[in-house]
Amino acid sequence: MSDSPVDQSRRTWVAITAGAGAVGGIAAAVPFVSSFAPSERAKAAGAPVEADISGLKPGEKMTVEWRGKPVWIVRRTKEQLESLKKTDPQVADPQSKRNPGELTPEYARNEHRSIKPEFLVAVGICSHLGCSPTDKFQPGAQPSLPDDWQGGFICPCHGSTFDLAGRVFKNKPAPDNLEVPPHKYLSDTVLLIGEDNKA
Repeated sequence: MSDSPVDQSRRTWVAITAGAGAVGGIAAAVPFVSSFAPSERAKAAGAPVEADISGLKPGEKMTVEWRGKPVWIVRRTKEQLESLKKTDPQVADPQSKRNPGELTPEYARNEHRSIKPEFLVAVGICSHLGCSPTDKFQPGAQPSLPDDWQGGFICPCHGSTFDLAGRVFKNKPAPDNLEVPPHKYLSDTVLLIGEDNKA
């Protein structure tokens, strides 16, 4: 029994429609499947990041992103550096001896917690629950701060306070100082965050 002309025409259109659907499905699947591949941004997230500090004036802070975290670079004034001597007896870990390999590289285990005393490089995430502290550089009495405040950072979530070296004050919720990421100077004006001379 032979196919009628109508059946043959219908089969042709069904085949054409199915073919077009398959091509369309493949075209739609390619970008979907490729979305599983890491983006360029994601690939770069773990890579070291250069920071130009040439325009950073004393008393100012800049933030760069490294591995999805905010990294603060603070250019401390002479007065701010002097204040660290006053906060030494008030902070929980003045020499950064707790979790040293994890939180503070050997070259930053000093009163300034830095390679160059003038520049603090620290991850801006509180060691308590991962909030980001806010700047409170102005010394003196202020709401939620002691009357003899020397300047530093306060975490708005639970009130942990840190001095201008990122050292946590005693009897605060945060268990540790702010993390100092691996870093090195490529020149007097360029920092490399995420890699040091040991890498």
